Amino acid sequence: MKIERAIISVSDKSNLSELARCLKEFNVEILSTGGTKRYLDGIGVNTVEVSSYTGFPEIMDGRVKTLHPKVHGGILNIRDNTEHQAAMKIHSIKHIDMIVVNLYPFKEVISKGCTFEDAIENIDIGGPSMIRAAAKNFKFVTVVVDPEDYPKVIESIKTNNGETTEELRFFLARKVFHLTSDYDKAIHNYLSEIKR
Repeated sequence: MKIERAIISVSDKSNLSELARCLKEFNVEILSTGGTKRYLDGIGVNTVEVSSYTGFPEIMDGRVKTLHPKVHGGILNIRDNTEHQAAMKIHSIKHIDMIVVNLYPFKEVISKGCTFEDAIENIDIGGPSMIRAAAKNFKFVTVVVDPEDYPKVIESIKTNNGETTEELRFFLARKVFHLTSDYDKAIHNYLSEIKR
């Protein structure tokens, strides 16, 4: 699948510049938010604010920014399903071909000691929703949750003229479900120790 549009939203920006520059080299439109957008714009990889794409502003202190049909429809649509593509056209939804996300650092925050309120605010909602959607639709969407996989993704894009292989997309999708399972387990374990 040729990557034409990507969402990048990461808390860990390790090695991100190389991947972002590779995407720009292949004329990929990058959608982003908050600190990631500022970082990418700062290194000369200009991005589009997700709220500009959706036509809906971030609300509730950033709790709601990527939870939108134009985001999830763009990720989840089956590219060779004519009904899905008709819905895309009717609702002015564009394909989103890549998701690069790592989640709020819940485990790191609680390991340092924090208030209950800070722990709750570090439970990521939009990130897991996007990466699970992309992993479900790995046939068409590349999802990257681990900076250590950036070199593999870059190599695939460069070797395949802007595309990734289905084999790589399946490998990356499996990592998503391992990550979200571990993430939810950490939240469950933390909440299980709280007396309310």
